[in-house]
Amino acid sequence: MKKYILIGLVVLVGGALLIAPLLKEDAPTLNNPKDKNAAVFTFKDNLATVGDEIVPLEIEINKELKKIELFYNDTLIQTWESPKGNLSFDFAPGKYGVGTRTLNLLATLSDGTSFVDNRMVRVLSDVIPEKLTPKILNTYPHDPTSFTQGLEFYDGKLFEGTGDPGNQGKTIVAQVDLFSGTIQKKMGLDVGFFGEGITIFNNTLYQLTWKNQKCYTYDIEQNLQLKGEFNYIGEGWGLCNDGQHLIMSDGSERITFRDPETFEISHTLEVYNNQGPINYLNELEFINGKIYANVWTSNIVVVIDPASGKVLQEIDAANLVREGQGYGEVLNGIAHNAQTGKTYMTGKNWSKLFEVEFTAPGL
Repeated sequence: MKKYILIGLVVLVGGALLIAPLLKEDAPTLNNPKDKNAAVFTFKDNLATVGDEIVPLEIEINKELKKIELFYNDTLIQTWESPKGNLSFDFAPGKYGVGTRTLNLLATLSDGTSFVDNRMVRVLSDVIPEKLTPKILNTYPHDPTSFTQGLEFYDGKLFEGTGDPGNQGKTIVAQVDLFSGTIQKKMGLDVGFFGEGITIFNNTLYQLTWKNQKCYTYDIEQNLQLKGEFNYIGEGWGLCNDGQHLIMSDGSERITFRDPETFEISHTLEVYNNQGPINYLNELEFINGKIYANVWTSNIVVVIDPASGKVLQEIDAANLVREGQGYGEVLNGIAHNAQTGKTYMTGKNWSKLFEVEFTAPGL
C-alpha cells in the first residue's frame, strides 16, 4: 500500500514540476512588460472638468503600433499614425457639451490586433444659472380634473394633454379655451395608457405615454382624430419642438432630439448646471431658442441651452404653487403663445392657469 502511495507522490511531484513552468509562462504579471496593453492612459482615475477647461492627456506606448485613435463616445477626435514614444494631447471635452461620456483609446498593431483603454469623463457647466421667479400678470380658470402633463399653443390656440393616475381612462388631448378653461375638443386613450408630454408640429399633435413606449399622433385639422403611433424604448415624460426636431425628456437628465417624420433619434444631450446633472426633467417648452423644463416634484423650472445642455437660468415658481396648487398636485405645464409673446404656467389638477413673465426675485 505504501508502495502505491510513494509512486503516486512521485507522479504528482513530477507533474507539478512539468506544469509549473507552463503556468508561469502563460500567467500574466503586472511586472511583465510584454503583457501590458499596447497603449494606455497614464492616469488611473476618471476625469472631471468644468466648461472649456483643457485637460492634458498623457499616453504611454508599450508596443510598436500601426496607429492610435482617440474617441470621445463615438466621435473620433485624434489619430496618430505609427506613433513613437509617449504622447501628449490637450483635450477640450467642453466643446462637445456637458455630461458624462467615455474617452476611448484604440491602439492597433500592424497585424490588425487592437487594444482598448478607456476612462469616464464628467463635464460640469461653467455657467452659474441666473435666478429668476415668475411674476403673475393674469390669472385664468383651469379644469381641476386635468392632470396636466403637456401644455402647448398652436396658431394661437391652447392645447393640453393629461395623464391618468387613477387608471380610469382619463388620458386625453384637448383644445382648451384660455379664458374659461373649458374643453372645446378632445380625444382620449383607453384605460392603461398614461398620457405624458405633448407638442404640435406641422398640424400634427404628438402625445407621449409614460410606460407604454408609444407616441400617438393626432390631426389638428380633423378634430384631433387619431392618426398613428410611434414606438420608442424607455419612459416618456416631456415633449416640445424647435421647428426641426421633436425634443423629448425621459425623467433623467437626458434630452433626446427626434425626427418628426420617423421618430428616429437624431442626437441626445445631458443637462447639467455648475454642480452636476439635473434629473427628473419633465414637461418641456421651447421658447425663443431655449428649452424650458419642469423639474418633477420641485418648484423649479430650468432653462437649457439646446446646443450644450448647460442650465442658463433657474426659475423658482414657489409663488405660483402657493397661489394655484390648492388641493392639486405638483407644478407642471408651460405654454408659450408665439403670436402674442405671452407665457403661461399651471400644475396637475390646479384650478388656475397663470400668465407670467420671468424676472429677478423681488422685482
